[in-house]
Amino acid sequence: MQRIVVLNPKGGSGKTTLAINLASFFAAQGGRPVLIDYDPQGSSIRWVQKRHPSQPPIHTIAAFERDSRTTRSFQMRLPANATVVVVDTPAAVDPRSLPELTRDASKVLVPVLPSDIDLHACSKCIADLLLIAKIRREDQRIGVIANRVRRNTLIYQSLMRFLQTLGIPIVATIRDSQNYIRGAELGLGIHEMKTYLVREDLEQWESLIAWLGARPLPPPDGIEPLEPQSAASTT
Repeated sequence: MQRIVVLNPKGGSGKTTLAINLASFFAAQGGRPVLIDYDPQGSSIRWVQKRHPSQPPIHTIAAFERDSRTTRSFQMRLPANATVVVVDTPAAVDPRSLPELTRDASKVLVPVLPSDIDLHACSKCIADLLLIAKIRREDQRIGVIANRVRRNTLIYQSLMRFLQTLGIPIVATIRDSQNYIRGAELGLGIHEMKTYLVREDLEQWESLIAWLGARPLPPPDGIEPLEPQSAASTT
């Protein structure tokens, strides 16, 4: 079973947005994704709770919760029919916990924003994954995502030059799009929206989907947007 970990100790890098859209992609393709939320804010869990009963199901595990009445292994158990696991990690992750978070991970996705602070945090995160989590470059398990970018800007060009120095593949470049905010409010992923509204966003996901080894079905016409129940908080 594929296990995809979305990780960057820097807060606000877009981990939750990436995680929920990955889960919705696999659900829209007929899979049975499990979304594990380690973030105490519980944003991924709240997003799933917004979903309409007619939407493809996504099983959730609130890993940030601790229940003294049950064992940790029982709390973290996966459904028998699960096909893929997506892990949304919290900010400020202690590097010493990286081996546990990334254990058995098929892929580790590191989203990074185009700013000097985020570039430094990304560099340290990659170093910790290589040195502490003991993930080898040649295994091709780590991929960087340039997130919320605006092309043809100086900071975007600086970001791409920096990422190329890491020796880690840049598996996607995702633009700064209001569609992700709207999807968070409605409990939708962009792969579940009307295709004509998100065509450019879907095109940017093609390289990421290919790197993950997924084989998407032809896109559906999309789900009619529902009235938002409440605003969702994403990291």
